[in-house]
Amino acid sequence: MCIAVPAEVIEIRDGNVGLVDYGELRQEVRLDLVDVEVGDFVLVHVGYAIQKLSKEEALETRAVFQELYAVLDQEA
Repeated sequence: MCIAVPAEVIEIRDGNVGLVDYGELRQEVRLDLVDVEVGDFVLVHVGYAIQKLSKEEALETRAVFQELYAVLDQEA
């Protein structure tokens, strides 16, 4: 199973590298597979932005991940 995580593009650097924000974490990712601008939301899988998302889709998915993490923390 593959998991892609939504993130906001906050900076685009030389070499088609983007700095993205997952909400509590920032990371450099490759932007070779998508055409995006700063402020766009993307799905990130293994260091590559693989799909552009609407802001609503991204925030909804991020909220689902946060709920899942909260449940997993309670079980630990």
